[in-house]
Amino acid sequence: MIEQLLCFMMVLTRISAFFLIVPIFGWKAIPARIKVAMTLLIALFFSIIIPFRIDAERVSALEAILLLANEATYGLALGLIVNVLFATVKFSGRFIERQMGMAMANVLDPLTGERAQPLSSLFEMIFIIIFLCANGHHMFLLIISRSYEAFPAGSIPTIAVLSDGVIKAGSAMFIAGLKIAAPMLAAFILLLIVLAVFARVVPEMNILFISLPMRIGMGLLMTVIFLPLIGSFVTEFADLMNKILPV
Repeated sequence: MIEQLLCFMMVLTRISAFFLIVPIFGWKAIPARIKVAMTLLIALFFSIIIPFRIDAERVSALEAILLLANEATYGLALGLIVNVLFATVKFSGRFIERQMGMAMANVLDPLTGERAQPLSSLFEMIFIIIFLCANGHHMFLLIISRSYEAFPAGSIPTIAVLSDGVIKAGSAMFIAGLKIAAPMLAAFILLLIVLAVFARVVPEMNILFISLPMRIGMGLLMTVIFLPLIGSFVTEFADLMNKILPV
């Protein structure tokens, strides 16, 4: 009985830490009761199927606390890596917003309850819809399952491996975000060249007054044209998680 309770608590700690910051499941838009019920059900399922090789009767209270701390550390690291990779689309949207002159525009994000910028929030919502339609949320359960193959319950995760995964996730986010925003940034560079030519040809023209609506219109037009890039990132997102996650 004690062994089963300790196993359940360790599994619950890792899964709770993972779902605490992972996208979709960790958002404030989901009621707390649903989060708790979902976490308990998933933890109960994994505590039944995963092997547990620790003699609970020989584990002291201090050792049990350290084991739970290890599980929490590993779960938080996994959730942080997924969260960083998930923010790639929002990161690319902020690049484009700055080029459009909308860096100061703020709206309330209904998913997280925090202030966000409109275009990046739009990109994120579109990516979430495509991600869920492709059953991407099942990927989170697969990550938990694979984590117990790499680090079984009771094992001590290597801090170097976890920190390396977080660093790689940050690098992948910058690279993938620039890759998504690159066509739109190229269009804005071309627009700036055209405006510079007009400034030389027609000096009387108020370039600043004209450039603002042109930049916003260019941004919206390029957003519509390059929305398929967001859909293609779903597959790339899965590949990045397979390569970077320490599981």
